[in-house]
Amino acid sequence: MDRLDLGALFLHSLALWFVAVGGPSTILPDFHRYIVEAHQLMTSAQFVDLYTLAQVAPGPNAMYVTLIGWHLAGLAGVAATTIPLLIPSTTLTLLVGHLNERYPNAPIGRVIRHGLMPITIGLTFASSTILMRAVNHDWRGYVLTLLTVAIVLYKPWNPLWLLAAGALAGMTGLV
Repeated sequence: MDRLDLGALFLHSLALWFVAVGGPSTILPDFHRYIVEAHQLMTSAQFVDLYTLAQVAPGPNAMYVTLIGWHLAGLAGVAATTIPLLIPSTTLTLLVGHLNERYPNAPIGRVIRHGLMPITIGLTFASSTILMRAVNHDWRGYVLTLLTVAIVLYKPWNPLWLLAAGALAGMTGLV
């Protein structure tokens, strides 16, 4: 385990949040790389457990960075991971809101919105791939994951039924 450098974690988180154009899940691949692979501050399983806990708890989706900060360094870790979340979003929201109000039909606005869409899709796909590889340990887990994705894409079922089916498959030892 590397020694935790809170300043470096703060700056890395700040840089990531400035490019989080698709929401909190889009920074997950590089946040995972920094925390788990580059600095070995926790295992991949611990990372996924904290991410999952944050997703099932009520509140914002970005809560996973706060939980990881808490796990790494208590309140100082919470500050080092949560304050960077607030700075870019507040700054960019105020700036873009002002520019959109002043120049509502500017062509650059349409170009930016259309250009960010494929970036967001790619970052979201990278996040889901990291999570899938961290929790699936054999071919049965991958089949269950891909089957769930296919059902979500093609059927209007409530995802809670799929979560229940996955939990049942885990409890019975299928995955």
